[in-house]
Amino acid sequence: MPAAALSTGAVARRLGVSPTTLRSWERRYAIGPARREDGRHRRWTPQDIARLELMCRLTAQGVPPAEAARAARDGVPAAAGPAAEGRSPGGPNALPLGEVRPECRGLARAAVRLDAPAVEELLDAALAEHGLVTAWEEVIAPTLHAVGRKWASAGERYVEVEHLLSWYVSSALRRVRPAPAPGQPRTPPVLLACVPGEQHSLPMEALAAALGERGLAVRMFGPALPADALHEAVRRTGPRAVVLWAQSRTTADRALVRSVAGIEWGLRGARGHSALFLAGPGWAGAAPDVRAGRLFGLRSAVDTLDALPPGGSAP
Repeated sequence: MPAAALSTGAVARRLGVSPTTLRSWERRYAIGPARREDGRHRRWTPQDIARLELMCRLTAQGVPPAEAARAARDGVPAAAGPAAEGRSPGGPNALPLGEVRPECRGLARAAVRLDAPAVEELLDAALAEHGLVTAWEEVIAPTLHAVGRKWASAGERYVEVEHLLSWYVSSALRRVRPAPAPGQPRTPPVLLACVPGEQHSLPMEALAAALGERGLAVRMFGPALPADALHEAVRRTGPRAVVLWAQSRTTADRALVRSVAGIEWGLRGARGHSALFLAGPGWAGAAPDVRAGRLFGLRSAVDTLDALPPGGSAP
C-alpha cells in the first residue's frame, strides 16, 4: 500500500466523523476504500479521502446521504435542498481555521454538522493521543476560537454550534482523571474562579483538569463567582494561589483584584496570604496597582502554578 494511505481512525479524526459512521457509509452507500491491507484492514488513499470530503461537504449542506454518496462516487456535486441553501454552516461557510492540525479540522466539521457523537469521540481521541495540554492548545482552543469568530461575523448564526461544542468540551475535560495524590503532607489547593459577571469558564476548566493531572489540589468555582463568595472561599481554603479569569475588559474588575490581594487567612499569629494570578484577555493593557502575576497559555500556566511553594507566595 502507498505510504499516504490512512487508517479508518486517522481518516475519521481528519474529517470529523466517527469510525462507526465511515463503516456505515461503506456498508450502506458503497463509499469505502478501494483496497484493504492484508484483505482485512481498511486503508484509505487520497482519492478515497477526497470522495469522503465531498460527501461530508454535501451532507453538511443538507443533501441526503444517499444522494451525497452517489455524487461523491461520481465526482459530481449534488444540489442542496432549498431549506439548507444559504443557511448551512458547511461548504463556503466553513469555520475559518487557518493552518491547524487535521484533528482540529475534523472537530470543526463535526461541530458545524451538530454531530454530537462524533464531537465526543474526537475530543476523547485527541485527549488520549496528545494529552490534555497539547489537545487543548492545538485542537480544542483553535476550534473554539474559530466558532467564536464565525459567530461574531454572522450575527446570531452558529450560536448552536458554539453551545454544542462548549458542552462537549466541558464534559470531556471533566472525564480527565486526576493523578493520585503524592504520598506527602497535603498541600493547599489552587483556587480557580471567573470574576463576577464572567460566564466563559472553559479555559479555567481546562486549567483545573491539567493541574489535576499533575496531582495538584484544585478548587474550581466556575463562572461568575460573586465577590463576597470569592472572598469567603479564599479565607476558608487558604489556597497556595488564586487565579482570576476575565474574558473581557467589562468584567475585569481591578478593585476586586486589590481586595483579593489583601485577604489573609489562617490562625492569629500565623496568618498567610495567597499568590495571585490574572488570566484571560480581559486583563490586557491595564495592570492593577497590586502585585499580581499574569498567566498566558495553558502549558505555561500549569508550569508556573506547579512551581509555587506549598505555602503560596506573591508572584
